Amino acid sequence: MPQSLSKIYLHCVFSTKYRRPLIKDDLRDDLYAYVVGTLFALHSYTVAVGAHKDHIHFLCTLPRTSTVAELISKVKTASSKWFKKNGVEDFSWQNGYAAFSVSSSVLEVVKGYIQNQDEHHRKKTFQKEYKNFLDDYGVEYNEQYVWD
Repeated sequence: MPQSLSKIYLHCVFSTKYRRPLIKDDLRDDLYAYVVGTLFALHSYTVAVGAHKDHIHFLCTLPRTSTVAELISKVKTASSKWFKKNGVEDFSWQNGYAAFSVSSSVLEVVKGYIQNQDEHHRKKTFQKEYKNFLDDYGVEYNEQYVWD
């Protein structure tokens, strides 16, 4: 019987609405576990999760029966509910997101980057980081519509 097989790695990034610093240090480990569990339930393997005060990154596989938009939407919806259940009543994510394909040859590099968010953001804001990713991947964008 023929099989449909795939292994597509995604680096997904999105911020809190208006980049509000709502991701508190004391919630991060539980947030990471929740995101990993959510992705697992969606048949996605998580390589890394990392967050800073106003945004999150995760590196995962794209399930062969899902679109990028569906996967990210489900993670954002579930994690928004999780934040509210954990006392962050006015929590919401930005409307958009960024997702980039990652070669298996650089998984460890991307994983290390994601896991060291606090260190990166001592030198660079989320907005600068995000724009650098868009530029590095050659993504065309209108900055007027990138931020909400």
